Amino acid sequence: MSSVPLLPPPDDDPLLAGLNPQQREAVLYRGQSLLIVAGAGSGKTSVLTRRIAGLLKWREAWPSQILAITFTNKAAAEMRERVRALVGDESDGMWISTFHSACVRILRRQAEAMGMKQSFTIYDTADSRALMKRIIKELDADTIGFTVGGALGRISRLKNELTDVDGFARNANMSDPKEAVLLEIFRQYTAALRRANALDFDDIIAETVYLFRAFPEVAALYQRRFRHVLVDEYQDTNHAQYALVRELTRAPVAVPGQSAFDGASLTVVGDSDQSIYAFRGADIRNIVEFERDFPNSKVILLEQNYRSTQNILDAANSVIANNFDRKAKNLFTVVGSGDKIIGYTGYSGHDEAQFVADEIEKLRDAGSSYNDIAVFVRTNSQTRPLEEIFIRSAIPYRIPGGTKFYERAEVKDAFGYLIQVANPDDDLALRRIMNVPKRGIGPATEAAMQAMAERQGVPLREVLRDAASLGLGPKVTAAITDLGELLDEVAATVATAAPHDILTALLTRSGLHAALKNSGDPQDEARAENLEELVSQAKEFRVQNPEGTLVDFLTNVALFSAADEIDDHDGSVSIMTLHTAKGLEYDSVFLTGLEEDLLPHRMSVNETGGIAEERRLFYVGITRARKRLFVSLATSRASFGDVAVSMPSRYLAEIPGELIEWRDSGGSGFRSGFRGVRAAPMRESYGQLPPAPRQKTEWTTPITAKVRDNGDLTLAVGDRIRHTDFGEGRVSAVTGVGPKTVAEVQFETAGRKRLLVKIAPIEKL
Repeated sequence: MSSVPLLPPPDDDPLLAGLNPQQREAVLYRGQSLLIVAGAGSGKTSVLTRRIAGLLKWREAWPSQILAITFTNKAAAEMRERVRALVGDESDGMWISTFHSACVRILRRQAEAMGMKQSFTIYDTADSRALMKRIIKELDADTIGFTVGGALGRISRLKNELTDVDGFARNANMSDPKEAVLLEIFRQYTAALRRANALDFDDIIAETVYLFRAFPEVAALYQRRFRHVLVDEYQDTNHAQYALVRELTRAPVAVPGQSAFDGASLTVVGDSDQSIYAFRGADIRNIVEFERDFPNSKVILLEQNYRSTQNILDAANSVIANNFDRKAKNLFTVVGSGDKIIGYTGYSGHDEAQFVADEIEKLRDAGSSYNDIAVFVRTNSQTRPLEEIFIRSAIPYRIPGGTKFYERAEVKDAFGYLIQVANPDDDLALRRIMNVPKRGIGPATEAAMQAMAERQGVPLREVLRDAASLGLGPKVTAAITDLGELLDEVAATVATAAPHDILTALLTRSGLHAALKNSGDPQDEARAENLEELVSQAKEFRVQNPEGTLVDFLTNVALFSAADEIDDHDGSVSIMTLHTAKGLEYDSVFLTGLEEDLLPHRMSVNETGGIAEERRLFYVGITRARKRLFVSLATSRASFGDVAVSMPSRYLAEIPGELIEWRDSGGSGFRSGFRGVRAAPMRESYGQLPPAPRQKTEWTTPITAKVRDNGDLTLAVGDRIRHTDFGEGRVSAVTGVGPKTVAEVQFETAGRKRLLVKIAPIEKL
């Protein structure tokens, strides 16, 4: 450990008010590197913002010498606001942003060194897929099994590992035909981005690292500028982000006439127990091995939780203790035990969804707001029964991360125009708007234009200015020329006009807004309203950024994330995946689908460290709850059109039984309960020993005690049956065949239920 003492605390400084001893130590410690292991709900944002504020208030740094990095724009905005609340205008000039926003800022300033123009485009997922689709088609790569998603996923992983085309070529197995084709796909994809003066999302950080390594004098500018680098959610960093942090904090190259500098102090905040983004390239080693990577670093544990009740924390502690290779900590609170966790086992996904809806209405009747309630799922496919039941129950809900405003076709069209006037080299944007609204430029004409551009070695935009050379009819030639003139005239205003004025001019003069507004189709009218909303957003951007340019507006939108769209005050229950839930908190949380093959997900079983990461995902879900936690599962669940018997998640066995109160399943006298054998500590974390032997988890609820093999029992509409728990009812519908036959039954006292006939505890009357 470092021997650097704590900063002498100012007497009764309000900046330290209300901090517990560990938080206070984290704010005051001064040394070259500090790791704050912040358990869920332990006040890490307060510690980080007060540490930043202390650097300013106690005159240890100028605002411009501080770089604070987090993962979402929403988190960055909150951090800026909290620092400003602590020190006022003195915080102006700091860089508090996401990794990607900070890197885009650097890259635009240093674009010339990269061989790019400052107006480069940032491709979103849809843009990258459109480009990749064309490349795969041209190479006939689909005939040997390449898919757009598969190719992009592989290239994304390579970029996050800082492997470029040349690096891949050196290490790839060229005797493997698929590797050779992937290399060509990678090469063409990279070349197409360069021709378009564009970067994809993964390029943003990788290109910044390449820039610093290729131009030490450029790296030195930022290494000397940022004397204090602070990184939030460090457990979520991938290799490229780790490399960026190393570059920013290393000692800069010596410059004659300037004093030597040992490199920026580094503070990272994170929790290995909440590392859940391996599928995005996040490397848990970055935080687990921090003390090895940064010798003499100080480690401070924040274990006091300010969010949840002790019962919820005891469940979380018991679950995560089964993961091996973690820095041990035990979350605690002083607010009391709180309510027991409520458990429920349904007969189907719809039965489970009905339980969730019923409990939400009880919470609502007791005074809870819909805003304070969230339902978590492992996969998006689980939302369908929830949505159906919520609609029937008139419960307002929203699904963050669904189809977003900026992904709507008409909004993408508008951005196609904006991108083209900002970056004329972007052929992908021009192709999108070539015939939007319809102006008679069809696929054959577009192909002729593309061929001409390739022959002349120019962007497609240049062909618009020389349409007569294509030898097409006068009507088509005029349409092409008019489009080119429109784009050129508006492009001339980019340097001086506000983004909303540019957008308004494009929407009006192109006829895009009028075509939708006047079509007579109600859906088109709604699309026109979306364009009007986009203009409003551009105006709001200008209000918040008085000097903001069109390129700034495009950058702001390109870096928008799913977490940024979550509105805590829209009067709806939030339904979201556990991955989306990271960083959020609610009074009441429903953790649904706690079954094997869902959590842990079936794909995790064969992945190194997969079971451990799924357990961390469960832990994250538990620790989002402030006051009430509900856990539920179903004994049968529909998937891909089939209905299969489900087994309870192994993680339920890791919660002490006295913490859970299992609820009735809706029938007469039925009660479910979990009695599991305590699991041995798990060693599935990456790169460790094989899993320790586990005793088989025992599911001993009356459900499986009553599950039977009904053999060849057949039911038809109108048949009367008796169910062990639900009593008598009449079959109203039958779907499926053989062991997948599902009967919908209207029971006299329990209402409508869907049953898997082969295993349901029923008899025909």
